[in-house]
Amino acid sequence: MIASVTKLTQLQADIKATESDVMNGMFQSDLVAAASLTAYQPIVVPEKTAFFQGEAVKGKIILGKFDPNLVAKSVVVNGQSVKATAGQAEFSFGAGAVGEHDITGSFNFDENGKVVSLPIKGNYVVVPRPNAATIAADKMNVVYRGVVNPMTISFAGVSADKVKASAPGLSGTSKPGSFNMSPGQGSELTINVTATLPDGKAVTDKKIFRIKNIPAPVGAIGGTVGVVKGAKSRLEVSQISAILQDFDFELKLNVVQFSLKAPGQPTVIVSGDRVNAQCKAALARVSRGDVITISDIKTKLVGSDILLRQTAPVLYEIL
Repeated sequence: MIASVTKLTQLQADIKATESDVMNGMFQSDLVAAASLTAYQPIVVPEKTAFFQGEAVKGKIILGKFDPNLVAKSVVVNGQSVKATAGQAEFSFGAGAVGEHDITGSFNFDENGKVVSLPIKGNYVVVPRPNAATIAADKMNVVYRGVVNPMTISFAGVSADKVKASAPGLSGTSKPGSFNMSPGQGSELTINVTATLPDGKAVTDKKIFRIKNIPAPVGAIGGTVGVVKGAKSRLEVSQISAILQDFDFELKLNVVQFSLKAPGQPTVIVSGDRVNAQCKAALARVSRGDVITISDIKTKLVGSDILLRQTAPVLYEIL
């Protein structure tokens, strides 16, 4: 009996050993496959998804493996729940304004009755969509002295609030990217522009503009330039004015002085923009067909002491 018990005990031990060997053999291939590096793939994770020319491209390369049997309980990206599939999740949202933006959220799993959250952290850069060509007339970089020249200043790929511009007479407005230029003395000025890139680095550029005076206006009688025809009585009540022809700025001008010359009579110098008593006396002695010359017209901008270039004369033919 003792011998039989010993043999049975040995037989039982052999069966357990055989069972262990069978189980090890069954799972060995699965463990090897799971641990094999062939199950992984390199994943490139750049520091950001857009880089400027000349900038260092930085990032990480990590080994990862997608498990088709692993499905998240929930996935949240930028505060929104997104659909989770086998081992991954897809998201979609608006790009937002120009500049750098973060992507945050979490992968949430059930593990032993508890929720395990894996944080999501990434970023991307939004650059302006090209929708207009940059066209410039190289010889037309001009600003005018004595007027406010509106300007739009931008830097490609940088939001307007990250762009700074400076120059004598340059001031910003309430609209991003919009500036006003009021040039002073000299023949040219330089506008310097500095932009702060999403990575915090600064880039600069500059452009030179020529400064020109407002072009010479032309004289007008009752708003008409050139040769005006009418009765003496019309000239006596008409206003002598000045007009800027083919000028892009709408400016109000004041005539502060002019000279009236009637045929065969001395020139009368008038202060203001209407004929005086001396002019009316001279007009009383002219005849039909005589031409009155209004010249030496001195003109200023309304609200300014700037005296414009000599204003072209205007003629008045008596009918």
